Amino acid sequence: MWRTIPRKKFKLFIAVTLRYKSSNQKPAASEVLTRYLEQCNEPPWTSYFVKYSSVYDDQWGLSHFNWPVGKSNYHILRTGCYPYIKYHCSRRPYQDLQVEDLFFRMIKVINLGIPCLAYGLAASMLIKHQERVHTSAGQVYIYFLYKEDLGSIY
Repeated sequence: MWRTIPRKKFKLFIAVTLRYKSSNQKPAASEVLTRYLEQCNEPPWTSYFVKYSSVYDDQWGLSHFNWPVGKSNYHILRTGCYPYIKYHCSRRPYQDLQVEDLFFRMIKVINLGIPCLAYGLAASMLIKHQERVHTSAGQVYIYFLYKEDLGSIY
């Protein structure tokens, strides 16, 4: 006969499985962001895509936020554009970005995410360059519409 698994044990099994899968096999999106900015010696700005399938999305729901790296602070504009997560990073002084973050999230909800999906599908056809980022969980590829000149100011 079939043996039933108690609900508590089943939930615990699912939680442990998901945590193991997400944390041990994929690096966090935040780690990829930090490592890439460090790898480029804290550039004045950068903009890249990373595949959802390559990272654990620990910044889900954030759209505009501060991100400290080394001696710099970055304003990060982030959006999910399936099959990618898009990051635009500008080195700027710390600023309270809660209102802007809420504004961008509301726009995405009002638009039902359709422009984000279209952006991701278009990016799939326009991406021309990729780079490796070294993380604690191995290498992750990030993608660019064109190769950036890291020595440029803007």
